[in-house]
Amino acid sequence: MIHTVLVEDNIYVQEVLKQSIERDGRFLLAATFRDAFDAEKFCEEEKVDLVLMDVQTLGNHSGLAAGKRIKEKSPETKIVAVTSLIDPEVLKEARRGAADSLWYKDHGTKEITDVMARTVNGENVFPENSPGAALKDLFSDELTDKQMKILRCFVKGYTYAETARELGMTLQNVRWHLDRIVEKGGFANKHELLIAILDSKLIITNLLKED
Repeated sequence: MIHTVLVEDNIYVQEVLKQSIERDGRFLLAATFRDAFDAEKFCEEEKVDLVLMDVQTLGNHSGLAAGKRIKEKSPETKIVAVTSLIDPEVLKEARRGAADSLWYKDHGTKEITDVMARTVNGENVFPENSPGAALKDLFSDELTDKQMKILRCFVKGYTYAETARELGMTLQNVRWHLDRIVEKGGFANKHELLIAILDSKLIITNLLKED
């Protein structure tokens, strides 16, 4: 059987995933954790074939950072990242070596156990793109890469000047792009835009990568 560790901080979602794993019959659930760091320590002491790893775990600890460290120490251990975060950077980070596959909790069309089995058999199962989000009158797919970078700085609390320095842009250009997003999305102001971004989980910046 495939010795599996489940990491999920939401108790309800954890139970749903646990039932799916146990019903399948191919997987032996060796341990369940809410914190990615606890799973990382477990994998140092026990042989684990696969970790079903939530991206944002207890205390905002990064499942992707933990997954990457697990893979570095135990290359034979497979990591399937699971998330409801639609931030495109999550998918990019997973593809860069933090996971062998990724499955979206709220948007996935494949059964999670199917993704797990295929991953153990050597496949990398990734969606082509992260899911989109509706930001009032604006759909996230309409945003350019430059605008996404500006919004990421905005979510971090950067000023116009700090964003301009970070991205190598002029102050006027940063202000113009942000104003256009507010206008196109039908928002009353930048604060309303910020709330929509956070509510949609389009951009996430608070994952802690180290203990």
